[in-house]
Amino acid sequence: MRILIAEDDFTARRILKEILSPYGDCDVVVDGEEAVQAFRLAYEDNDPYKLVCMDIMMPKMDGQEALRRIREMEKEMGIQGSKEVKVIIVTALDDPKSVIEAYYKGGATSYIIKPIEKTKILKEIYSFGLIGGRL
Repeated sequence: MRILIAEDDFTARRILKEILSPYGDCDVVVDGEEAVQAFRLAYEDNDPYKLVCMDIMMPKMDGQEALRRIREMEKEMGIQGSKEVKVIIVTALDDPKSVIEAYYKGGATSYIIKPIEKTKILKEIYSFGLIGGRL
């Protein structure tokens, strides 16, 4: 499985990569612009991401805008429904407005509030059907 981690905080990036590396190849970017570029390149290379873990608050372009652009790209490519990349928004923001934007406006698959916990992340990925076995 190919995984994209979009996170500007070094510690959070390191933790996410440690958790997710056993389940696939992880690419790491530090802002929303890089996330959109990486997503586009992965499709152009015919090796798309199956999972994106995206922070909301990042420089240049925030995670909400990056997610909107990723969903627009998928729409243009005819990718819809269960074929869309699974996106977990990972953020320190614990407010209802962010949750609503992530789910209803951005099309996030899931939303996890920091601190990043291995069991939370793996439970979400398991629920998407991206990993099997027992948790």
